[in-house]
Amino acid sequence: MIKYFQSGSRMSQAVVYGGLVHIAGQVADNRKAGIEGQTSDVLSKIEALLVEAGSSKSKLVAVNIFLPQIGDFDAMNSIYDAWVEPQRLPARACVEARLADPDLRIEVTAIAAI
Repeated sequence: MIKYFQSGSRMSQAVVYGGLVHIAGQVADNRKAGIEGQTSDVLSKIEALLVEAGSSKSKLVAVNIFLPQIGDFDAMNSIYDAWVEPQRLPARACVEARLADPDLRIEVTAIAAI
């Protein structure tokens, strides 16, 4: 059985299938915030979606991070490293990529076990 969470006209924010929750690309609500603020906002949104879907950040298995400016890597990591559980680090990729809105400084997808 597939479960969908926070579905809109184009996509769902989370989908549960096969014992995993797939989190769609999350972006900051405050697009004028700096990289630290946007990273905190995005990670909070991911954590809330994980809980809603019956999981938690302690069950993350993979995280993909998209930065339009790879120069933000260290500042983003300062927030990410404080958020992620150090004994349960997921697989991760971080790439430089142009995002849909030039004010966006980060987008993150995630997969976690249920």
